[in-house]
Amino acid sequence: MAHLPDADRSAYLASLQPGVDLDHRGTPFSAELLRALLAAVTAPATGRPAVGQAQFSAAQFDGDADFSRAKISGDAVFTGTEFGGAVLFTGAEIEGAAEFGTAKIKDRALFQRVRITGHASFQGATAGGDLTFQKARIGGAAYFTSAEITGEAWFAEAEIRGDCQFDLVKIREGAYFGTAQLYGDVYFDQAQIEKGDVSFAGATVHRAGVAFRDTRIGGDVLFDDVTINEGAVFDGAKVGGQVRFERADVGGGAFFDDTEIGGDVWFRGAQFGTDITFRKTVFERAMSMGPLACTGALDLSEAVFNNAVIIEASASAVCCRRTRWMSSATLRLRYASVDLSDAVMEYPLTVAALPRPFALGRREMAEPGLADSRVQVVSLRGVDAAHLVLNGVDLSACLFAGAVHLDQVRLEGRYRLDTVPLGLRWRVVRPVRWTPRRVLIEEHHWRASRTPDANEWTPAPPQVDVLEPAELAPVYRALRKSLEDNKHEPGAADFYYGEMEMRRHADDIPRGERSLLTAYWALSGYGMRASRAFGWLLGAMATTVFVMMLWGLPHQDPTTQSTGTLTGHTITMTTDISDPVNPEGPYKERLSGERFDKSLQVVVNSVIFRSSGQDLTTTGTYTEMTSRLAEPVLLGLGLLAIRGRIKR
Repeated sequence: MAHLPDADRSAYLASLQPGVDLDHRGTPFSAELLRALLAAVTAPATGRPAVGQAQFSAAQFDGDADFSRAKISGDAVFTGTEFGGAVLFTGAEIEGAAEFGTAKIKDRALFQRVRITGHASFQGATAGGDLTFQKARIGGAAYFTSAEITGEAWFAEAEIRGDCQFDLVKIREGAYFGTAQLYGDVYFDQAQIEKGDVSFAGATVHRAGVAFRDTRIGGDVLFDDVTINEGAVFDGAKVGGQVRFERADVGGGAFFDDTEIGGDVWFRGAQFGTDITFRKTVFERAMSMGPLACTGALDLSEAVFNNAVIIEASASAVCCRRTRWMSSATLRLRYASVDLSDAVMEYPLTVAALPRPFALGRREMAEPGLADSRVQVVSLRGVDAAHLVLNGVDLSACLFAGAVHLDQVRLEGRYRLDTVPLGLRWRVVRPVRWTPRRVLIEEHHWRASRTPDANEWTPAPPQVDVLEPAELAPVYRALRKSLEDNKHEPGAADFYYGEMEMRRHADDIPRGERSLLTAYWALSGYGMRASRAFGWLLGAMATTVFVMMLWGLPHQDPTTQSTGTLTGHTITMTTDISDPVNPEGPYKERLSGERFDKSLQVVVNSVIFRSSGQDLTTTGTYTEMTSRLAEPVLLGLGLLAIRGRIKR
């Protein structure tokens, strides 16, 4: 049409009417020619250009291509079209598809408030300025794969019923989807946003999720107040700025594996339906994360934190395997089971359990799908615990063996350990009762592997090796030293008991030493059980009293007989004391009150290393000597146990 004589062109334009199909593939258009063409198809009643099918593939527009408010009843095809200026479709209606694949737009492309019934395709297209679909309505999918946008991509308040594909797209300034309504998946895989932000603040992804795999984002990632039905995937992405998910509601999980985040990480009040993973993620300057809530796990395995950070989360699990903390860090948690296996801490790391929900202004953060608010640390294997502080956590299932510098770990607040099975049990005909004490879960595993009653002790899970007593004794010793160094010796008593128990059962010490430890255990619970020592003391005293009454006291007190010789004026006196006579007669007669009183005096004096001064038979003398040796030792063990419980 551009090469027709003026008369023929005028005749052609005069033959057109609103709603006609236009086929101008490969046609060059000047601004005047395009205005004339659109004027020819403008409906007088509406004042809007009306076209059926619009075929402009490979056409060339010298200046701006202004199709604002145009109504296209069919498809709008601009595949491979070159635009020397801007493309303006503000307020246009396209009842079919909008095809702009491989189009070249020198200036901006404005599709504000456009209505597209079908899909919109800009695959491989280029735009020299902004690409604006603000308040647009697209009934199908939006394809922008491999497109290049020199300015910004605006989809604020847009509604897209199908998928949004921005794979391999290059956007210089930023992509904005604020308050958009998106009904399909949103893909930005391997995209590049060089300088600006990616913002989905207030957007809703109704039936699917968003994906930014291997994407390069120079600015921030803003998902404040976003609602996503499924998940958000950022695996392999590099974000130059911060990542914000404040008050976000994500029905699925969020995945940031192998990601590099240059700024802070804001998840204040965010809710996630499943897991949040940051495996192998590098946090360059993050200072805080959370408070957030997820029904699944917060996985920070092999992540690197280069800055001091505070992490606040309500999650079913927090996994920090091989996580590197290059500065101080605080984990303020609720509900979570925490795995710190092989974590590297170069500065203090505090794991603290919070008794109340996190506060978000004047309200508390919701924690749906989470039931038990206890925080359990389940593994410290491979950890250098020199900088570790555990505050108010549950250690009943914690695996300590394999950690180093456990003697420097700080246990603060109200921490909890597992206990021995309580109550009286029968082993065939022998009653068994375990002395109440706190134990490590590794001792549970070992005892469960050797006891006939599997219900007494907790067996080891399939993936956990059962350790022998020789391996557990140093663990108990280190924890005991940690509490003693922090002036909490009463709290260290159970760890000392556990250490001695493991030594008694260990196979790497001589049998004689184990026999000595067995006696020490039986007599006083390693100097920790006052009741046992005093029980043996009372038993020994009762036995001594009984022996004294039956055989130790003579039949009667020896008598004294004095004789004198008078020689001149000198009198020589000689006093003889008769030897004690062994008691005779029936045993019942020897068990008298008088003999009991004398026997009790002998025994009480023996306990405090004093001689009673009572005349005794030979049996009584040796019995007193034995009691003066054994019973003070038992008294000392009992006093030692009491001292261990009240020592400051």
